[in-house]
Order: sequence, then structure tokens, then C-alpha cells
Amino acid sequence: MKLSTSVKPISYLKAHASRLIRELSTHQGTLVVTHNGQAKAILQDIHTFEKTQETLALLKILTRSQQNGRRGKVKALDAAFSSLDKRIQAFKNEKV
Repeated sequence: MKLSTSVKPISYLKAHASRLIRELSTHQGTLVVTHNGQAKAILQDIHTFEKTQETLALLKILTRSQQNGRRGKVKALDAAFSSLDKRIQAFKNEKV
């Protein structure tokens, strides 16, 4: 959906819900719903929502990584791989 057509009043949503959902699912996008002339809600297709959630999760991981780096909670690459190798070997040696 184009930005110019992605803002609709709630009355339009009520009258054309099925059509809007069909358009969102085929064109993947976001619809801004207004009430009394002010933006109040967002309607998205599920794929756009999932992509947004994945992006937010990756940004959180990046932020935590940067915070850990500033706090000095980091390992050298060789030490990290060595630690992983030890954990893998311990896992393989476990008896089920």
C-alpha cells in the first residue's frame, strides 16, 4: 500500500474490513487507522508484523552485545571457539 492511501478513518475500516485485510495480505503493508482525525492504531499483515518483530529482536541482541562490550564482558574469538568445542565434546560424551 502506498503511504497516501494507507491512512483510513475507523469508519472506513468498519465498512470495508474484509477488503482492507485482503489488500494487506496481498500487498503486505501497514494501515494507519484514525479516530477523530488522530492516528490511533496500526493494522498490518502478518508477514510485515513478523518481520518487524524479528528486526526488533535482532536490534535487542545487538544492543546487549554493545553493552557487554562496553562492560568488558567479552571473550577473544579463539577462547570462544575453544569453550564451544569443550561444551560440544561434553555434550557428545553424555550418556542418555
